[in-house]
Amino acid sequence: MIRPTVYLDTSAINFLFADDAPEKKEITVDFFENYIKPGIYETYWSDFVIDEINQTGDEEKRLRLLNVPGDYYIDRLEISQPEEVDKLAELYLLNGVMPPKKIYDALHVACCVIEKIDYLVSWNYKHLANVNRERKVLALNYQLGYLHPLRIITPTELIYI
Repeated sequence: MIRPTVYLDTSAINFLFADDAPEKKEITVDFFENYIKPGIYETYWSDFVIDEINQTGDEEKRLRLLNVPGDYYIDRLEISQPEEVDKLAELYLLNGVMPPKKIYDALHVACCVIEKIDYLVSWNYKHLANVNRERKVLALNYQLGYLHPLRIITPTELIYI
C-alpha cells in the first residue's frame, strides 16, 4: 500500500506547543500522535523549516521544535533539484502567487511541487492553507508543466480518516 506523502511547514510543527491556541494545539497533537507517529503518512520536513526554526529567539522553544522529527519519525526531504526549487519559488513571488516577502512559504510550496508531495500541511491560512492560494499555485504549476496535484491543507483535513 502506498502511503500519501505529507510535508510539514513550520507552523504545523509550531502548533504542537501553542498554549495560546488550545484548539489548534489539540488538533495538531492529535494529528501528530495518531497519524504521523504511527506512519499513516510518509512525512517530511525540509532544510527550509529548519532555517525558520533556527530563527526562533527562545532557545528552549527552538530545541523543542528541532526535536519534533526525532520524536515523530519525520524524515528530512532530500531535494533532488535545488536550483529548480529556487527558480519555482521565485516564479511564485514574481507572479503574485505568494506575497513578495514570503520566500519561505514559496520555498515550501516549490519543494513540494518538485518532489511531488501530496499534501503540504500548514496552519498558515493567510499565505498557504486556503483555497484561493492553492488555486493560484496550481494554475501557475499547470502553466509551467508541473501536473502533480499538490493540496495545501491544515492538519484538520488529514485526520479522522
